[in-house]
Amino acid sequence: MSEAKKQSALWENIKVIIQALLLAMVIRTVLFQPFTIPSGSMMPTLLVGDYIFVNKFSYGYSKYSLPFSPDLFEGRIFASEPKRGDIVVFRFPPNPSVDYIKRLVGLPGDRIQVINGVLNINGQPVPKQPDGVFTSDYRMDPGTDVPVFRETMDNGVTYDTLDQAPDSRGDNTREFIVPEGHYFMMGDNRDNSLDSRFDVGFVPAENLIGKASLIFFSLGNDTSFREVWKWPSNMRWDRLFKVVG
Repeated sequence: MSEAKKQSALWENIKVIIQALLLAMVIRTVLFQPFTIPSGSMMPTLLVGDYIFVNKFSYGYSKYSLPFSPDLFEGRIFASEPKRGDIVVFRFPPNPSVDYIKRLVGLPGDRIQVINGVLNINGQPVPKQPDGVFTSDYRMDPGTDVPVFRETMDNGVTYDTLDQAPDSRGDNTREFIVPEGHYFMMGDNRDNSLDSRFDVGFVPAENLIGKASLIFFSLGNDTSFREVWKWPSNMRWDRLFKVVG
């Protein structure tokens, strides 16, 4: 092969790589972003070691939808309202460089209060029924035979929550009135979640990244993604390609 043809082939390969990187960047910025579950605050719905896709188109786009969060515009464009019960990835209001994931329980104007471990929305308790027990494979939060309770919101969204302690500091709160343009978030692991009851506070609409949509990979027993040799024995096969809800 002549030198000119070698250079031409090399340049073609470089262009293909650049195009692939640009396509991946567009997909990550505009459509879906991968996200790893780092803590047990959303157990039993999401487990440590779950890898999920976040649908960024769900709520439109803000500066936090873009890499490095440039101040190109304010608020959200192509915005659509999240629904009560959605599992949302958002930027932590006190430190927007940090991503959080919680369940949205309060819309603008809602009155939110937890009374004796029962979530109340606008003065109405959210129905809560026993739904078995849960044991975690996460060493930092073993959670052996933790009582599970199924909540059902007025829009039909239903999901499991954990109640590890009958009288934790988050089981009785003041009434929170959600301001316009903000949302109230809670973890499904109610006694082990720093959420809007505590330091998260109300989450501005601008901070929303997207809606959790699909678990595409899941490793149990604190297995690192890099420990490929441990995948077969620690893969949670039943969670692969599971829709998040």
